[in-house]
Formats: sequence, C-alpha cells, structure tokens
Amino acid sequence: MVKSINLKEYLCAKNCLKIICGANNENFVEIEKLVALYSMAGCRFFDINASIEALNAAIRGLKYSNCFDDEHFICLSIGVDYDIHFKKCKINNEICTKCEICKNSCPQNAINNFEIDEKKCIGCSICIEKCHCGAIESYQVKKNITQLKDLFSLVDCVELHISTDDINEIKLKWSELISNYDGLISICMNRAIFSEDFTIKLFNELIQSYSNIMIQADGKPMSGINNDYNTTLQAVAFADILRKSNITCPIFVSGGTNSKTKELLKLCSVDVNGISFGSCARKIVKKYIDREDFFENKQMFNEAYIVAKDFVDMCK
Repeated sequence: MVKSINLKEYLCAKNCLKIICGANNENFVEIEKLVALYSMAGCRFFDINASIEALNAAIRGLKYSNCFDDEHFICLSIGVDYDIHFKKCKINNEICTKCEICKNSCPQNAINNFEIDEKKCIGCSICIEKCHCGAIESYQVKKNITQLKDLFSLVDCVELHISTDDINEIKLKWSELISNYDGLISICMNRAIFSEDFTIKLFNELIQSYSNIMIQADGKPMSGINNDYNTTLQAVAFADILRKSNITCPIFVSGGTNSKTKELLKLCSVDVNGISFGSCARKIVKKYIDREDFFENKQMFNEAYIVAKDFVDMCK
C-alpha cells in the first residue's frame, strides 16, 4: 500500500491539501465518512488516529469513493507524552451542576447524559473552557511506538507531534520512531512551545538525523472552527519563520487553518507545500456526517459533496 514516491511528487506540487480526521479521534464511523466525502471531493491526503480500526475505516472511505489507489495517501498521527493532540476529557459528576453548556459546545457531539464518549472526544478542551464550575479535566492518551511498527508498514506517512517543552521526551520518541519506520515522517510542532531560534535549531537537528521529512507548522491547535484571519495567523507566521530560516523540506500549515488560510499565505508571500485542515473541514460538513443515512441518502450525500468540493477547490 505504501506509495512514498508518488507522495513526494504530490508534495512537490505545492497545492496539497490534507484533511485531519483527528489524531485522537476514535470515532471510526466518522473517519470513514470524512475520507469518503473528501476524497470524492478531490482531497488526496488524510491524517488519522494510529490504530488499525482507524486505518480500516479510512480504507473503506477511499474504496467507497473509488480512490483507493496510488494517488491517495494516509498518514498516521502519533505523539510525545503530554502533546495537546493526545488528550481526552472527562466529567467529574460530583462537581458537575448539570447545566449542559459543555454538551452544547462540544464540536464532536461527544457529551451525553453528563458523560464524555472517549471514542468521539478529540481533546480540544472546548468543554473545559466553557465549564463554569471546573467539573471537566483532561487526561493523556499514550501509545507505544514500537508496538505500532506493523501498522506503520501499511501507510504512506507517520506524523510525530512534538508539542512539549520536554526535550528529552522529544528525542526519545524521535529515536524510537526512526528505529521502527523508514518512510516519510511529518514533524508537527506548536509554535508557542519554544523560541524561534530554538525551534529552528531543533528542526535542523532532526533533519540531519533523518532526511525523509516534512514539517507541519502548527499555529493554534484545533482552533480552525473559527473562520477568520486572526485564527489562521499563527500558522501562517510559523511557516514564514521556517521558510526564512532556509529549511528546505516540505512545509504544511495547520492549527487554526480555515477558508482564509490560502488567501493569507498569498498576501504574506509565504511559500508552503500544502495546508492541513482539521476542525474547519469537519465543521462545514458536520450536519451531514452526523446522519445515520449518510451513505444511503444520495440527495443528502450530494449536498455534502457540493460543500466539500467547494471547500477543496477554494483551498488548493
């Protein structure tokens, strides 16, 4: 299944678009629907949770849209300990006042009867921000990189999220990854973690130790649900910093990316290879994805396809 040569050619085209189904998203029905819809709409690159269930869901989606071929690519997301992308939330019902503000604000519809569905939760922490009584807290989800080796052999790319200030943890996970995987590695970092100089130094060190790399410049993680210029500004600025540092590997922007990202990149003359869309891409098709008759109701699916196709065409 691995198609690394074709993926490298795709990255060099510099009009790439990656749909992030959620690094911590274990709602496998949703993943299948997102991949089916967006691949049919013209997207060729998908980022999923590092599990065989998520991979199988993505493959089913590609097969549904007749896109399970050498021109469509799947990336698995893994992370260092305490990276924001690998947290989930839970409610302390001894404190909860049963106001349901969290339920109404959850973009994943993961909260019901004052409980959070672990499979649907992606750890965005919107519920924590909205809770007025401090009844919700987050906890870390950890995976063993060595145990994922067989899964790595089935995909085109592995993304390592390194948004932590623990340098030893970053180097440990990096060493484990390059010891167990020899394909394209995407390094994703939130620009708020380190200073600009230290970030550039760290990226250069990683690039020197392993050449087959792309970088995902993460602005403000999981904030793309807000569709404005300010939300996407940090991602664009981070990519600009990396390009001006003469880092030559492919660069994607993520974290707050939305329908304004491409325009802002152009206005600021920031050269990137592609844009990764998560919250924004999921939000605009959510009312369709949530339907149980998503695949059976052809009229409704076509409406969803038009929304997704317009978005993909605008963002390429």
